[in-house]
Amino acid sequence: MEDSLLAARIEDALRLSDARYYPYFVGFLDERQAALARGQALQAGFSNYLLWGGYEGAQRVFFGAFPEGWQPETESFPFAALYITFRREDVLTHRDFLGTLMAQGIGRDAIGDIVVGEGRCVLFAKEELAPYITAQISKVGGAGIAFSEQPFSLPSGRGFEEKSGTVASARLDCVLSALTGLSREKCACRIASGAVSMNYEPVVSVSGKISDGEVLSVRGYEKYIVYRLGPLTKKGRLRLTARKYR
Repeated sequence: MEDSLLAARIEDALRLSDARYYPYFVGFLDERQAALARGQALQAGFSNYLLWGGYEGAQRVFFGAFPEGWQPETESFPFAALYITFRREDVLTHRDFLGTLMAQGIGRDAIGDIVVGEGRCVLFAKEELAPYITAQISKVGGAGIAFSEQPFSLPSGRGFEEKSGTVASARLDCVLSALTGLSREKCACRIASGAVSMNYEPVVSVSGKISDGEVLSVRGYEKYIVYRLGPLTKKGRLRLTARKYR
């Protein structure tokens, strides 16, 4: 989805949700698109929105704009979780499932996360496509699959690690150093080389300020989201609370 088209769809969702007093949704969005949607909503002074992909930490999400006074609910989002089982000896991957879906003419923006484990998979898809997928797909990567009517927990393999500490300031190099364990000098080199992204856009200024909710990616390391910077400790340092995605 081009940025201009995405911006227009987000603008429509924000406007219509208030005008018609009903939630409006845009998705699925990748992480960069989700960051753009979040920024556009905040710039418009719209705070009653939710990004949701079926579970906490999902990489592909829907943007939901809710009218003022309407509590955002994850159950409102128009996508379905499809639970799939297969033989444990059939080693299937995310690529196998995605390739099968696309071979059926299903676009990438219609599919959310595909979480694959040993003998099972959870696939998120737009609600209107769920019946087609369950009716048309019986094999993935040459292996037989079955859709389960009984939900099960997400396969393991995706998770996060809580990180906390203190930093001297909210500068990018300071925060990265605390998150990665690298020295500030090494962090500065990585920033200057273009290996660091903030909210999925490259950043080259070591002195850029980090705010709550910023997503930081470091090539060769993991992705982090900064949940909170502050308050100050008695020694004048900022408390840092973040999450490292595995």
